[in-house]
Amino acid sequence: MSSLRLGVEVVSAHDLVPKDGQDSSGVYVELQFEGQKFRTSLKERDLSPVWNENFYFNVTNPSNLRDLTLDAYVYSHNKATDKKSFLGKVSLTGSSFVPLSDAVVLHYPLEKQRIWSRVKGELGLKVFVTDDSYMSSSNPRHTTQSTMNVDPLSAESIPNTSSNERGESRRTFRHLPNSDRRKQNDNTFAAGPPPKPNVGSYEMRSGPRPPNIVNTYAGSMPMQPGEYSVKETSPYLGGGRIVGGRVIPSDRPNSTYDLVEKMQYLFVRVVKARDLPAKDVTGSLDPYVEVRVGNYKGTTKYFERKQNPEWNEVFAFAKDQLQTSVLEVVVMDKDLVMDDFVGLVRLDTYEIPTRVPPDSPLAPEWYRLEDENGEKIRKGELMLAVWYGTQADEAFPEAWHSDASAATDPTPGIYGHTRGKVYHSPKLWYVRVFIIEAQDLLVSDKGRFPDAYVRVQIGNQVFKTKPVQARTMNPVWREEMLFVAAEPFEEPLVLTIEDRLASTKEETIGKVIVPLTQVHRRADDKPVRSRWFNLEKSTSAAMDADAGKKDKFYTRLHVQVCLEGGYHVLDESAYYSTDLRPTAKPLWKNSIGVLELGILNADGLHPVKTRDGKGASDTYCVAKYGQKWVRTRTIINSLSPKYNEQYTWEVYDPATVLVVGVFDNSQINGSNKDTKIGKVRIRLSTLETGRVYTHSYPLLALHPSGVKKMGELHLAIRFSCTSLVNMMYIYSRPLLPKMHYIRPLTPMQQDMLRHQAVTLVAARLSRAEPPLRREVVEYMSDAHSHLWSMRRSKANFFRLMSVFSGLLAFGKWFGEVCKWKNPVTTVLVHVLFGMLVLFPELILPTAFLYMFIIGLWNYRYRPRHPPHMNTRISYADGVPPDELDEEFDTFPTSRSPDVVRFRYDRLRSVAGKVQSVVGDIASQGERFQALISWRDPRATVIFLLFSLVAATVLYATPFQVVALICGTYVMRHPRLRHKVPSAPINFFKRLPAHTDSML
Repeated sequence: MSSLRLGVEVVSAHDLVPKDGQDSSGVYVELQFEGQKFRTSLKERDLSPVWNENFYFNVTNPSNLRDLTLDAYVYSHNKATDKKSFLGKVSLTGSSFVPLSDAVVLHYPLEKQRIWSRVKGELGLKVFVTDDSYMSSSNPRHTTQSTMNVDPLSAESIPNTSSNERGESRRTFRHLPNSDRRKQNDNTFAAGPPPKPNVGSYEMRSGPRPPNIVNTYAGSMPMQPGEYSVKETSPYLGGGRIVGGRVIPSDRPNSTYDLVEKMQYLFVRVVKARDLPAKDVTGSLDPYVEVRVGNYKGTTKYFERKQNPEWNEVFAFAKDQLQTSVLEVVVMDKDLVMDDFVGLVRLDTYEIPTRVPPDSPLAPEWYRLEDENGEKIRKGELMLAVWYGTQADEAFPEAWHSDASAATDPTPGIYGHTRGKVYHSPKLWYVRVFIIEAQDLLVSDKGRFPDAYVRVQIGNQVFKTKPVQARTMNPVWREEMLFVAAEPFEEPLVLTIEDRLASTKEETIGKVIVPLTQVHRRADDKPVRSRWFNLEKSTSAAMDADAGKKDKFYTRLHVQVCLEGGYHVLDESAYYSTDLRPTAKPLWKNSIGVLELGILNADGLHPVKTRDGKGASDTYCVAKYGQKWVRTRTIINSLSPKYNEQYTWEVYDPATVLVVGVFDNSQINGSNKDTKIGKVRIRLSTLETGRVYTHSYPLLALHPSGVKKMGELHLAIRFSCTSLVNMMYIYSRPLLPKMHYIRPLTPMQQDMLRHQAVTLVAARLSRAEPPLRREVVEYMSDAHSHLWSMRRSKANFFRLMSVFSGLLAFGKWFGEVCKWKNPVTTVLVHVLFGMLVLFPELILPTAFLYMFIIGLWNYRYRPRHPPHMNTRISYADGVPPDELDEEFDTFPTSRSPDVVRFRYDRLRSVAGKVQSVVGDIASQGERFQALISWRDPRATVIFLLFSLVAATVLYATPFQVVALICGTYVMRHPRLRHKVPSAPINFFKRLPAHTDSML
């Protein structure tokens, strides 16, 4: 099996600090990793040396790679005094190590070793993970290789090199493993073959079973293949370069859009025209404007028979895509056969001014129209404003973009579906309806008592009370129901009393319509006054406001209705909710911080459609946090789109999640549904305040064929805290509003109401322009996560095993202590046990001190990047095809009866095993109850006598003595043990359980 290696290419350094007045000292770099140490060659009299030397380190345990640190120290060596001076260092964590195919040279700023150290400059490194297969395939013609057998604990490994010029050949140093080095665990890691020559890769072996999560370090996550891992990046953004979460300011002026790359645009605002010449025989004109820059063309709407039109439309052309220096704004006349030319305005793009916010908008100017030969025409002027700007410009959100220019050609009017927008979810309320009773029911058959029930409806939400067969005309129900309503309220509350005449026949006794705007709103649990409503026979009569003033006999319904503002309406899964605030705004607390998101770009996207015989994607991103949804503009026909759009949210609770999804815009081709590409979840509580997280997240999607990487999404995230005290105080507050604990909802109610809430939100957002479609809202809200999945069930089981792994490991260790596997450890445990028994006041302090020390020790292994979807934890890399097909099946099922029968039998088999485990647990509990229940008289007599003797002994014996005797007995030497179970265990297993009474 190939062993895993960490490769480091020391490229160069720049602008180092001279340590002597003559700059005569030499410079070298010392690398340290996991007890191994290497040194580059010495570069004399050079403060910007170039090495281009490669080094390879052994990785003892690949599972701990992300918790290790690579240190690169830059030293200056003075030959006269034979001393070295510190010039700076670079420390890289294992989370930034990537395969060779993804590695690039990065220049890291040198850090100080002490506060008073004088350090400046940068060090260029290329760090990657590879294996022996790559090293053996390296071409020796390109590298001068010096192979050395070095002890990993030795001080240094220094090659015998002379000071050559910068053009010297590269030297490759390889660290060879010792003969007694521990072998890797074959069941966990396997080095994959290189996909290309000179490209090293490593991956985790996918098998039918998940990795041994039980042995995973507590609090960590199982490693997954490198292509599925989050990668830290160091991009140049508006505020400067991001290195290790810190912003290194640049010479460019700062901008409010400091989490995205600045993109220059040419903005053209077409305001209006006047005195346009007529072109038709009738003397009319149907004008519109075309804005042309090279191959890009934007078109305004046209007006019928108007010679002084007003458009006020903005066009934005990406500056880096401009292929000409001429901007043409052409006025055309709309015609049935061929549009006529009216006039144009030509501008030189080099003469266009630049506007930087917060400068005021550029004032538009009148331009005389010219003919095609450049001559001024007799009449006709066009008002324009032209300037260069960035995505921070106020006109950017509403502008037509050249990235979406292809969308305007095949289907006119479809461009509205490509614009970026900000949406707000409707304000959701719980509607509590308590049906009490009815009076004086009037039925058609006077000789029978009604079998009445109440039908309650809000929109498409319908509930019914139980039928009451009372021998009276005044039935009583006293049933409570909960609904979800969205503000502004469009659907009223409809209460209908129906009489069930037969199993398939009902008769309407009367109905009442209650507008939700007239319903009482409450934010606490105070009682709400009930109301009597008069029932009408028809819907029109029920909606008549003056019907109650008429003198007639009514059937009445006694109801208590209120809008609950003290709840948070759950429209997402409770495990990753983006908002936890109650509906009533007066109950909101002050915000504790600000969340800033920069959607930079996507890379390596898989094509999801075919256009002109080639794969294509028209993608956009959707981000959701709280009630605010944002949608970027759609980038047409690009597998590596650049968005560079920045958004901001107020944060009220750190235990919330930001969700970012990527979708393919299918509306451009006239399809019904947008295609899901992938999404990213980021929990705010895992982010450090003030740090800028720039990572590339893999877009993982589960398909019927298995898990698939659809590309990568590059994000920049910053969580800024406005009040550290308030944020710490939040951790002591309940997660949900107070009403969730005073009058809690049942799990069944939560699932039902959540489904209704998602349906309402999707319906409202789909009516926006451009619409946020239903499939997008459901995917972002995980609307179908509650459905059955064998894969998800197995994943949850192994998660449960991981939770109890600490207890299992402690039990295994204590078993070895009792068996005296290590006598020294067992003796020390005896001593510690005796101290805790003799001084019981030390038990709790010792336990808390132990947790404190373990927490400090784990600080060095803390995660360096936000957690992401893990294929190993999700059990997505080893799931059988049939289980995936079952997970993607519709509800109700659409598969054949044979397939359904097979899956049902498999589910029965799994449920049978669970049933056996539950029965065994119940049997053990029933045996405890049988000790004093006299089900087995002899066993109960034995236990009662033992209890009497034990009580007498314990009254007379100090507790410490009893505890010492019991502990010593449990940890006694194996020579004092029997191979058969002890008497108490044998006694307990003989006790009866209720299994004898089971059918």
